[in-house]
Amino acid sequence: MSKKDNGLTGLERYLLEEIGVEFKACIYFFCYLFYYSMYKLIGGCTDASIIYMAEMIFLTYGMCYLQIYLMNGFDEGEEFRLKELLLSMVCGLIYTTASWFFGWFDKNVPVTIGFFLFVVFAYICGFLVYKIRRTLESKALNEDLQAFKERGHINE
Repeated sequence: MSKKDNGLTGLERYLLEEIGVEFKACIYFFCYLFYYSMYKLIGGCTDASIIYMAEMIFLTYGMCYLQIYLMNGFDEGEEFRLKELLLSMVCGLIYTTASWFFGWFDKNVPVTIGFFLFVVFAYICGFLVYKIRRTLESKALNEDLQAFKERGHINE
């Protein structure tokens, strides 16, 4: 995990990482399934391939492990700079290559390029969600600490 895990046992660290993978995989899979579903619906088809969905979810889990263990959880970082943009684009390229190879969008070039842009956008949104979550959690923790101090449990 990319963040310092003070006082956590190996099992707790592992569980924390696995929960992170589950959360990311579900969110990103839903995003990509939405794009695929809209592609099918706009094309006049109300059916979606279960095989494609299985490919998407397996790839998404693999990518989440890659992000956490090899890319240092870049989408959970404090800032979104050039490095994070490039890593988002690398991930987008991997997803796009898989979509082309598996034929998710019938090798339609404009739709596939749109998918790449959508994936990069999803990573930017993911970063913003994590940033907002951290800000709100910090605010809640600071309010709890202040209330604890006011009850006289901590002397400054």
